[in-house]
Amino acid sequence: QVLLVESGGGLVQTGGSLRLSCAASGRTFSIYRMGWDRQAPGKEREFVARISWSGENAAYADSVKGRFTISRDNAKNTVYLQMNSLKPEDTAIYYCNADWLRWGQGTNSWGQGTQVTVSS
Repeated sequence: QVLLVESGGGLVQTGGSLRLSCAASGRTFSIYRMGWDRQAPGKEREFVARISWSGENAAYADSVKGRFTISRDNAKNTVYLQMNSLKPEDTAIYYCNADWLRWGQGTNSWGQGTQVTVSS
């Protein structure tokens, strides 16, 4: 099993910054990709960013490109999401996720979520 714990959410003004962290534990050696999704009130969960465990490949939603940066620290089994130039529409619960192999087949785990609120 892979367990994920997010931290770093909070309340920030428009234009401000936050850094989210996601610490993985358990079968971390089987993780091949991690990322962040978010869910705003009344909306469906949406993709934000993801990164390969090697760090060679990263992808972003168009809505956050140029403002958010995903990175990872393999030694700490932690993935970060640096969020700059925040907007009220970034307000959401942010969920960390990990894709990993169990008995050779892909599966995924999710964290409990961390609230990000951007005031106008």
